[in-house]
Amino acid sequence: MVESEKDLQTPAVPAPSPDEMAKLRPTLITGGKVPADVTRDICTPLERGPTGLWWGAFSLSLTVLTIGVVAVTYQIAMGIGTWGLNRTVGWAFDITNFVFWVGIGHAGTLISAVLFLFRQKWRTSVNRAAEAMTLFAVVCAGLFPVIHMGRPWLAFWMAPYPNMRGSLWVNFKSPLLWDVFAISTYLLISAVFWYVGLIPDLATIRDRSKPGLRKRLSGLFSLGWNGSARTWHRYETVYLLLAGIATPLVFSVHTIVSMDFATAVIPGWHTTIFPPYFVAGAIFSGLAMVLTLMIIARKVMQLENYITVLHIERMCKLMLSMGCIVGLAYGTEFFIAAFSGNPYEQFVFFNRALGPFSWAYWTMVSCNVLVPQVLWFRPIRRNIVLVFVVSIFVNIGMWFERFVIIVTSLHRDFLPSSWADYTPTTVEVATLLGSFGLFFTLFLLFCRFIPVIAIAEVKGVLEKPRRDLKHDSAQGDAA
Repeated sequence: MVESEKDLQTPAVPAPSPDEMAKLRPTLITGGKVPADVTRDICTPLERGPTGLWWGAFSLSLTVLTIGVVAVTYQIAMGIGTWGLNRTVGWAFDITNFVFWVGIGHAGTLISAVLFLFRQKWRTSVNRAAEAMTLFAVVCAGLFPVIHMGRPWLAFWMAPYPNMRGSLWVNFKSPLLWDVFAISTYLLISAVFWYVGLIPDLATIRDRSKPGLRKRLSGLFSLGWNGSARTWHRYETVYLLLAGIATPLVFSVHTIVSMDFATAVIPGWHTTIFPPYFVAGAIFSGLAMVLTLMIIARKVMQLENYITVLHIERMCKLMLSMGCIVGLAYGTEFFIAAFSGNPYEQFVFFNRALGPFSWAYWTMVSCNVLVPQVLWFRPIRRNIVLVFVVSIFVNIGMWFERFVIIVTSLHRDFLPSSWADYTPTTVEVATLLGSFGLFFTLFLLFCRFIPVIAIAEVKGVLEKPRRDLKHDSAQGDAA
Protein backbone atom coordinates (compact mmCIF):
# COMPACT_ATOMS: atom_id res chain seq x y z
CA MET A 1 0.00 0.00 0.00
CA VAL A 2 1.44 3.38 -1.02
CA GLU A 3 1.61 5.90 1.79
CA SER A 4 0.04 9.26 1.12
CA GLU A 5 2.16 12.42 0.84
CA LYS A 6 0.70 13.62 4.10
CA ASP A 7 1.91 10.49 5.91
CA LEU A 8 5.44 10.96 4.54
CA GLN A 9 5.77 14.49 5.93
CA THR A 10 7.93 14.87 9.03
CA PRO A 11 5.92 16.16 11.95
CA ALA A 12 6.91 19.65 13.09
CA VAL A 13 9.05 19.69 16.22
CA PRO A 14 8.44 22.72 18.45
CA ALA A 15 11.45 24.89 19.12
CA PRO A 16 12.84 24.61 22.67
CA SER A 17 11.85 27.26 25.14
CA PRO A 18 14.45 29.66 26.59
CA ASP A 19 14.51 27.70 29.85
CA GLU A 20 15.10 24.44 27.99
CA MET A 21 17.89 26.07 25.98
CA ALA A 22 19.56 27.21 29.21
CA LYS A 23 19.52 23.63 30.51
CA LEU A 24 20.97 22.23 27.30
CA ARG A 25 23.72 24.82 26.97
CA PRO A 26 24.79 26.83 30.03
CA THR A 27 25.12 30.55 29.52
CA LEU A 28 28.77 31.50 29.18
CA ILE A 29 28.30 35.28 29.36
CA THR A 30 25.74 36.49 31.86
CA GLY A 31 23.92 39.79 32.15
CA GLY A 32 22.14 39.63 28.79
CA LYS A 33 25.06 41.26 27.01
CA VAL A 34 24.89 42.28 23.36
CA PRO A 35 27.97 42.92 21.16
CA ALA A 36 27.93 46.65 21.88
CA ASP A 37 28.00 45.95 25.62
CA VAL A 38 31.05 43.71 25.24
CA THR A 39 32.98 46.39 23.35
CA ARG A 40 32.07 49.06 25.89
CA ASP A 41 32.76 46.96 28.99
CA ILE A 42 36.18 45.79 27.83
CA CYS A 43 37.41 49.00 26.20
CA THR A 44 36.20 51.52 28.79
CA PRO A 45 38.81 50.56 31.46
CA LEU A 46 41.53 51.05 28.83
CA GLU A 47 40.22 54.46 27.77
CA ARG A 48 39.95 55.98 31.23
CA GLY A 49 42.97 56.75 33.39
CA PRO A 50 44.52 54.20 35.74
CA THR A 51 42.90 53.88 39.14
CA GLY A 52 44.61 54.37 42.47
CA LEU A 53 44.44 50.62 43.10
CA TRP A 54 46.31 49.97 39.84
CA TRP A 55 48.98 52.51 40.74
CA GLY A 56 49.40 50.93 44.17
CA ALA A 57 49.79 47.42 42.75
CA PHE A 58 52.11 48.64 40.02
CA SER A 59 54.30 50.53 42.50
CA LEU A 60 54.57 47.47 44.73
CA SER A 61 55.46 45.20 41.80
CA LEU A 62 58.00 47.68 40.48
CA THR A 63 59.60 47.94 43.93
CA VAL A 64 59.94 44.16 44.18
CA LEU A 65 61.33 44.08 40.63
CA THR A 66 63.91 46.70 41.60
CA ILE A 67 65.03 44.55 44.54
CA GLY A 68 65.49 41.65 42.12
CA VAL A 69 67.47 43.79 39.67
CA VAL A 70 69.81 44.90 42.46
CA ALA A 71 70.29 41.28 43.59
CA VAL A 72 71.00 40.03 40.05
CA THR A 73 73.40 42.91 39.38
CA TYR A 74 75.28 42.11 42.58
CA GLN A 75 75.55 38.38 41.85
CA ILE A 76 76.74 39.02 38.28
CA ALA A 77 79.39 41.39 39.60
CA MET A 78 80.52 39.05 42.39
CA GLY A 79 79.82 35.64 40.78
CA ILE A 80 77.34 32.89 41.60
CA GLY A 81 79.27 32.18 44.76
CA THR A 82 76.80 34.63 46.30
CA TRP A 83 74.29 31.78 46.19
CA GLY A 84 74.10 29.05 48.79
CA LEU A 85 75.53 26.48 46.39
CA ASN A 86 78.16 23.99 47.47
CA ARG A 87 80.06 21.07 46.03
CA THR A 88 77.06 18.76 46.17
CA VAL A 89 74.14 21.08 45.49
CA GLY A 90 75.17 22.65 42.20
CA TRP A 91 71.60 23.48 41.22
CA ALA A 92 69.22 25.12 43.61
CA PHE A 93 67.04 28.25 43.50
CA ASP A 94 68.10 29.18 39.98
CA ILE A 95 66.95 26.00 38.23
CA THR A 96 64.04 25.62 40.67
CA ASN A 97 62.74 29.01 39.57
CA PHE A 98 63.46 28.24 35.93
CA VAL A 99 61.36 25.06 35.93
CA PHE A 100 58.65 26.77 37.99
CA TRP A 101 58.20 29.67 35.56
CA VAL A 102 58.28 27.44 32.48
CA GLY A 103 55.45 25.46 34.04
CA ILE A 104 53.38 28.58 34.75
CA GLY A 105 53.30 29.33 31.04
CA HIS A 106 51.80 25.99 30.04
CA ALA A 107 48.22 26.81 31.03
CA GLY A 108 48.15 29.64 28.50
CA THR A 109 48.97 27.33 25.61
CA LEU A 110 46.57 24.68 26.90
CA ILE A 111 43.64 27.11 27.22
CA SER A 112 44.39 28.95 23.99
CA ALA A 113 45.46 26.24 21.57
CA VAL A 114 44.36 22.84 22.87
CA LEU A 115 40.91 23.90 24.03
CA PHE A 116 40.45 25.89 20.82
CA LEU A 117 41.08 22.77 18.76
CA PHE A 118 38.56 20.90 20.91
CA ARG A 119 36.01 23.70 20.34
CA GLN A 120 35.64 24.52 24.02
CA LYS A 121 33.90 27.88 23.79
CA TRP A 122 34.19 28.68 27.48
CA ARG A 123 37.89 29.40 26.92
CA THR A 124 37.07 32.70 25.20
CA SER A 125 36.84 34.63 28.48
CA VAL A 126 40.21 33.55 29.86
CA ASN A 127 42.42 32.77 26.87
CA ARG A 128 43.76 36.32 26.36
CA ALA A 129 45.03 36.70 29.92
CA ALA A 130 46.35 33.11 29.94
CA GLU A 131 48.32 33.76 26.73
CA ALA A 132 49.80 36.93 28.22
CA MET A 133 50.79 34.99 31.33
CA THR A 134 52.57 32.48 29.09
CA LEU A 135 54.72 35.20 27.56
CA PHE A 136 55.56 36.84 30.87
CA ALA A 137 56.33 33.51 32.58
CA VAL A 138 58.64 32.44 29.74
CA VAL A 139 60.49 35.77 29.97
CA CYS A 140 60.99 35.18 33.70
CA ALA A 141 62.11 31.60 33.08
CA GLY A 142 64.62 32.57 30.41
CA LEU A 143 66.49 34.84 32.80
CA PHE A 144 67.62 32.09 35.17
CA PRO A 145 69.74 29.95 32.83
CA VAL A 146 71.44 33.14 31.63
CA ILE A 147 72.20 34.16 35.23
CA HIS A 148 73.32 30.62 36.04
CA MET A 149 75.97 30.83 33.31
CA GLY A 150 77.95 33.14 35.58
CA ARG A 151 79.03 35.16 32.54
CA PRO A 152 75.72 36.23 30.97
CA TRP A 153 77.46 38.52 28.50
CA LEU A 154 78.54 35.34 26.69
CA ALA A 155 74.98 34.00 26.36
CA PHE A 156 75.16 34.53 22.60
CA TRP A 157 77.51 31.54 22.43
CA MET A 158 74.44 29.32 22.71
CA ALA A 159 73.01 30.66 19.45
CA PRO A 160 73.86 28.59 16.32
CA TYR A 161 75.34 31.56 14.48
CA PRO A 162 78.09 31.16 11.80
CA ASN A 163 81.25 30.53 13.79
CA MET A 164 84.35 32.43 12.73
CA ARG A 165 86.53 31.33 15.63
CA GLY A 166 87.48 27.86 14.50
CA SER A 167 85.84 24.66 15.67
CA LEU A 168 84.27 26.06 18.85
CA TRP A 169 80.63 25.03 18.90
CA VAL A 170 78.09 24.45 21.61
CA ASN A 171 77.48 20.89 22.73
CA PHE A 172 74.24 19.93 21.01
CA LYS A 173 74.09 16.78 23.14
CA SER A 174 73.61 18.88 26.26
CA PRO A 175 70.04 19.04 27.61
CA LEU A 176 70.78 22.56 28.83
CA LEU A 177 71.21 23.65 25.22
CA TRP A 178 67.95 21.95 24.38
CA ASP A 179 66.36 24.35 26.89
CA VAL A 180 67.62 27.28 24.85
CA PHE A 181 65.86 26.08 21.72
CA ALA A 182 62.76 25.00 23.63
CA ILE A 183 62.33 28.33 25.41
CA SER A 184 63.08 30.46 22.33
CA THR A 185 60.67 28.42 20.18
CA TYR A 186 58.01 28.53 22.88
CA LEU A 187 58.35 32.29 23.26
CA LEU A 188 58.25 32.91 19.51
CA ILE A 189 55.21 30.74 18.75
CA SER A 190 53.32 31.95 21.82
CA ALA A 191 53.99 35.60 20.98
CA VAL A 192 52.82 35.19 17.38
CA PHE A 193 49.72 33.26 18.48
CA TRP A 194 48.89 35.91 21.08
CA TYR A 195 49.43 38.78 18.65
CA VAL A 196 47.33 37.26 15.87
CA GLY A 197 44.43 36.85 18.31
CA LEU A 198 44.81 40.51 19.27
CA ILE A 199 44.46 41.94 15.76
CA PRO A 200 40.61 42.24 15.66
CA ASP A 201 40.57 43.83 19.11
CA LEU A 202 43.34 46.28 18.19
CA ALA A 203 41.19 47.35 15.24
CA THR A 204 38.29 47.93 17.66
CA ILE A 205 40.51 50.12 19.83
CA ARG A 206 41.68 51.96 16.71
CA ASP A 207 38.12 52.75 15.67
CA ARG A 208 37.14 53.95 19.16
CA SER A 209 40.23 56.04 19.86
CA LYS A 210 40.52 59.75 19.33
CA PRO A 211 43.33 61.03 17.10
CA GLY A 212 46.59 60.61 18.94
CA LEU A 213 49.29 58.12 19.88
CA ARG A 214 46.87 55.37 20.91
CA LYS A 215 45.04 55.55 17.58
CA ARG A 216 48.27 55.53 15.57
CA LEU A 217 49.76 52.58 17.45
CA SER A 218 46.57 50.51 17.37
CA GLY A 219 46.19 51.32 13.68
CA LEU A 220 49.74 50.23 13.01
CA PHE A 221 49.48 46.91 14.87
CA SER A 222 45.98 46.06 13.60
CA LEU A 223 47.58 45.64 10.14
CA GLY A 224 44.79 47.40 8.24
CA TRP A 225 42.02 45.18 9.60
CA ASN A 226 38.72 46.06 7.90
CA GLY A 227 36.40 43.34 9.23
CA SER A 228 35.41 42.00 5.82
CA ALA A 229 34.37 38.38 5.31
CA ARG A 230 37.59 37.70 3.43
CA THR A 231 39.67 39.17 6.26
CA TRP A 232 37.85 37.05 8.84
CA HIS A 233 38.31 33.93 6.73
CA ARG A 234 42.07 34.48 6.45
CA TYR A 235 42.31 35.33 10.14
CA GLU A 236 40.50 32.17 11.24
CA THR A 237 42.65 30.03 8.95
CA VAL A 238 45.89 31.47 10.34
CA TYR A 239 44.63 31.21 13.92
CA LEU A 240 43.74 27.55 13.44
CA LEU A 241 47.15 26.77 11.94
CA LEU A 242 48.94 28.52 14.79
CA ALA A 243 46.84 26.60 17.31
CA GLY A 244 47.89 23.37 15.64
CA ILE A 245 51.54 24.42 15.77
CA ALA A 246 51.34 25.59 19.39
CA THR A 247 49.63 22.46 20.71
CA PRO A 248 52.73 20.19 20.53
CA LEU A 249 54.59 22.82 22.57
CA VAL A 250 52.44 21.94 25.57
CA PHE A 251 54.02 18.50 25.58
CA SER A 252 57.44 19.11 24.04
CA VAL A 253 58.75 22.10 25.98
CA HIS A 254 58.40 20.72 29.48
CA THR A 255 59.41 17.29 28.22
CA ILE A 256 62.70 18.83 27.15
CA VAL A 257 63.00 20.59 30.51
CA SER A 258 62.47 17.25 32.26
CA MET A 259 65.34 15.77 30.23
CA ASP A 260 67.70 18.08 32.11
CA PHE A 261 67.10 15.64 34.94
CA ALA A 262 66.11 12.38 33.25
CA THR A 263 69.28 12.13 31.15
CA ALA A 264 71.47 12.37 34.27
CA VAL A 265 72.59 9.38 36.32
CA ILE A 266 71.66 10.97 39.64
CA PRO A 267 69.32 8.77 41.72
CA GLY A 268 65.89 10.39 41.84
CA TRP A 269 66.39 11.98 38.41
CA HIS A 270 67.22 9.09 36.10
CA THR A 271 63.65 8.00 35.42
CA THR A 272 61.42 7.78 32.37
CA ILE A 273 58.36 9.06 34.23
CA PHE A 274 59.70 12.61 34.27
CA PRO A 275 58.42 13.82 30.84
CA PRO A 276 54.67 13.12 31.41
CA TYR A 277 55.05 13.94 35.10
CA PHE A 278 56.56 17.34 34.34
CA VAL A 279 53.97 18.13 31.66
CA ALA A 280 51.07 17.37 34.01
CA GLY A 281 52.73 19.38 36.78
CA ALA A 282 53.32 22.32 34.46
CA ILE A 283 49.66 22.47 33.39
CA PHE A 284 48.66 22.03 37.05
CA SER A 285 50.71 24.99 38.24
CA GLY A 286 49.76 27.10 35.23
CA LEU A 287 46.04 26.63 35.82
CA ALA A 288 46.52 27.56 39.47
CA MET A 289 48.22 30.81 38.49
CA VAL A 290 45.51 31.60 35.92
CA LEU A 291 42.85 31.11 38.59
CA THR A 292 44.78 33.23 41.08
CA LEU A 293 45.07 36.20 38.74
CA MET A 294 41.69 35.94 37.02
CA ILE A 295 39.77 35.74 40.30
CA ILE A 296 41.41 39.02 41.31
CA ALA A 297 40.97 40.60 37.86
CA ARG A 298 37.26 39.71 37.59
CA LYS A 299 36.60 41.47 40.89
CA VAL A 300 38.81 44.52 40.43
CA MET A 301 37.88 45.10 36.78
CA GLN A 302 34.19 44.19 37.31
CA LEU A 303 34.24 41.31 34.83
CA GLU A 304 31.90 38.99 36.73
CA ASN A 305 29.59 38.72 33.71
CA TYR A 306 32.45 37.57 31.49
CA ILE A 307 34.51 35.41 33.86
CA THR A 308 31.66 33.59 35.53
CA VAL A 309 31.47 30.88 38.15
CA LEU A 310 31.07 28.44 35.25
CA HIS A 311 34.51 29.38 33.89
CA ILE A 312 36.09 29.02 37.31
CA GLU A 313 34.40 25.66 37.90
CA ARG A 314 35.65 24.24 34.61
CA MET A 315 39.19 25.39 35.27
CA CYS A 316 38.92 23.76 38.69
CA LYS A 317 37.98 20.47 37.02
CA LEU A 318 41.02 20.70 34.77
CA MET A 319 43.23 21.54 37.73
CA LEU A 320 41.82 18.63 39.74
CA SER A 321 42.50 16.17 36.91
CA MET A 322 46.10 17.37 36.58
CA GLY A 323 46.53 17.26 40.35
CA CYS A 324 45.43 13.61 40.40
CA ILE A 325 48.01 12.80 37.73
CA VAL A 326 50.69 14.57 39.76
CA GLY A 327 49.69 12.63 42.87
CA LEU A 328 49.87 9.38 40.90
CA ALA A 329 53.36 10.35 39.74
CA TYR A 330 54.48 10.89 43.34
CA GLY A 331 53.27 7.43 44.29
CA THR A 332 54.76 5.85 41.17
CA GLU A 333 58.18 7.27 41.99
CA PHE A 334 58.18 5.59 45.40
CA PHE A 335 56.89 2.31 44.00
CA ILE A 336 59.52 2.16 41.25
CA ALA A 337 62.29 3.01 43.71
CA ALA A 338 61.18 0.21 46.02
CA PHE A 339 60.65 -2.24 43.15
CA SER A 340 64.03 -1.49 41.52
CA GLY A 341 66.09 -2.87 44.38
CA ASN A 342 68.61 -0.07 43.83
CA PRO A 343 69.79 1.07 47.28
CA TYR A 344 70.78 4.53 46.02
CA GLU A 345 67.37 5.11 44.46
CA GLN A 346 65.61 3.85 47.56
CA PHE A 347 67.70 6.07 49.79
CA VAL A 348 66.86 9.22 47.79
CA PHE A 349 63.11 8.77 48.28
CA PHE A 350 63.51 7.69 51.90
CA ASN A 351 65.59 10.81 52.42
CA ARG A 352 62.94 12.99 50.77
CA ALA A 353 60.20 11.77 53.06
CA LEU A 354 62.15 11.49 56.33
CA GLY A 355 65.42 13.38 55.81
CA PRO A 356 66.48 16.95 56.63
CA PHE A 357 64.20 18.39 53.92
CA SER A 358 61.16 16.29 54.81
CA TRP A 359 59.31 19.48 55.73
CA ALA A 360 59.62 20.62 52.11
CA TYR A 361 58.48 17.23 50.79
CA TRP A 362 55.37 17.08 52.96
CA THR A 363 54.56 20.71 52.16
CA MET A 364 54.66 19.67 48.49
CA VAL A 365 52.43 16.64 49.05
CA SER A 366 49.95 18.54 51.19
CA CYS A 367 49.57 21.43 48.72
CA ASN A 368 49.59 19.41 45.50
CA VAL A 369 47.79 16.20 46.47
CA LEU A 370 45.67 16.71 49.57
CA VAL A 371 44.39 20.28 49.21
CA PRO A 372 43.09 19.93 45.59
CA GLN A 373 40.92 16.96 46.59
CA VAL A 374 38.35 19.41 47.97
CA LEU A 375 37.60 20.33 44.33
CA TRP A 376 35.69 17.07 43.95
CA PHE A 377 32.79 18.87 45.64
CA ARG A 378 30.74 21.19 43.45
CA PRO A 379 29.90 23.75 46.17
CA ILE A 380 33.62 24.31 46.76
CA ARG A 381 34.36 24.62 43.03
CA ARG A 382 31.73 27.36 42.89
CA ASN A 383 32.99 29.19 45.97
CA ILE A 384 35.31 31.91 44.66
CA VAL A 385 37.15 32.49 47.94
CA LEU A 386 37.88 28.81 48.53
CA VAL A 387 39.04 28.31 44.94
CA PHE A 388 41.39 31.26 45.35
CA VAL A 389 42.84 29.73 48.53
CA VAL A 390 43.30 26.36 46.81
CA SER A 391 45.09 28.01 43.86
CA ILE A 392 47.50 29.77 46.22
CA PHE A 393 48.33 26.48 47.94
CA VAL A 394 48.92 24.80 44.57
CA ASN A 395 51.28 27.59 43.48
CA ILE A 396 53.25 27.16 46.69
CA GLY A 397 53.27 23.38 46.40
CA MET A 398 54.44 23.36 42.79
CA TRP A 399 57.38 25.61 43.62
CA PHE A 400 58.33 23.23 46.44
CA GLU A 401 58.02 20.28 44.06
CA ARG A 402 60.85 21.65 41.90
CA PHE A 403 62.86 22.52 45.01
CA VAL A 404 62.44 18.99 46.41
CA ILE A 405 63.39 17.29 43.13
CA ILE A 406 66.58 19.31 42.82
CA VAL A 407 67.89 19.74 46.37
CA THR A 408 66.96 16.40 47.94
CA SER A 409 68.50 14.51 45.03
CA LEU A 410 71.79 16.42 45.33
CA HIS A 411 72.50 17.23 48.96
CA ARG A 412 73.13 13.56 49.78
CA ASP A 413 75.74 12.31 47.30
CA PHE A 414 77.01 8.76 46.71
CA LEU A 415 79.74 9.34 49.32
CA PRO A 416 78.70 10.38 52.84
CA SER A 417 81.93 12.38 53.09
CA SER A 418 80.58 14.78 50.43
CA TRP A 419 77.18 15.28 52.01
CA ALA A 420 76.23 18.90 52.62
CA ASP A 421 73.16 20.89 53.54
CA TYR A 422 71.77 23.71 51.49
CA THR A 423 70.51 27.06 52.73
CA PRO A 424 69.39 29.79 50.29
CA THR A 425 71.04 33.15 50.70
CA THR A 426 69.44 36.57 50.73
CA VAL A 427 70.55 37.08 47.14
CA GLU A 428 68.68 33.98 45.99
CA VAL A 429 65.49 34.94 47.81
CA ALA A 430 65.69 38.47 46.40
CA THR A 431 66.16 37.06 42.90
CA LEU A 432 63.06 34.89 43.31
CA LEU A 433 61.06 37.88 44.54
CA GLY A 434 62.40 39.94 41.65
CA SER A 435 61.07 37.40 39.15
CA PHE A 436 57.61 37.72 40.69
CA GLY A 437 58.00 41.49 40.54
CA LEU A 438 58.82 41.28 36.84
CA PHE A 439 55.87 38.97 36.18
CA PHE A 440 53.31 41.13 37.97
CA THR A 441 54.71 44.35 36.52
CA LEU A 442 54.28 43.01 33.01
CA PHE A 443 50.82 41.65 33.82
CA LEU A 444 49.65 44.98 35.23
CA LEU A 445 50.91 46.80 32.13
CA PHE A 446 49.05 44.27 30.03
CA CYS A 447 45.81 44.92 31.96
CA ARG A 448 46.28 48.66 31.52
CA PHE A 449 46.91 48.86 27.75
CA ILE A 450 45.51 45.67 26.14
CA PRO A 451 42.01 44.12 26.36
CA VAL A 452 42.11 41.48 29.08
CA ILE A 453 39.30 39.57 27.38
CA ALA A 454 39.18 38.69 23.68
CA ILE A 455 36.37 40.98 22.50
CA ALA A 456 35.87 39.37 19.10
CA GLU A 457 35.83 35.82 20.47
CA VAL A 458 33.45 36.61 23.35
CA LYS A 459 30.95 38.14 20.92
CA GLY A 460 30.77 34.77 19.18
CA VAL A 461 29.53 32.98 22.31
CA LEU A 462 26.96 35.51 23.49
CA GLU A 463 23.58 34.15 24.45
CA LYS A 464 20.88 34.65 21.84
CA PRO A 465 18.54 37.47 22.92
CA ARG A 466 15.46 36.28 24.75
CA ARG A 467 13.08 38.06 22.39
CA ASP A 468 14.56 36.11 19.46
CA LEU A 469 14.19 32.84 21.34
CA LYS A 470 10.55 33.56 22.10
CA HIS A 471 9.96 34.54 18.49
CA ASP A 472 11.56 31.30 17.26
CA SER A 473 9.53 29.31 19.77
CA ALA A 474 6.30 30.92 18.58
CA GLN A 475 7.20 30.14 14.98
CA GLY A 476 7.87 26.51 15.90
CA ASP A 477 4.48 26.24 17.64
CA ALA A 478 2.73 27.77 14.63
CA ALA A 479 4.43 25.27 12.30
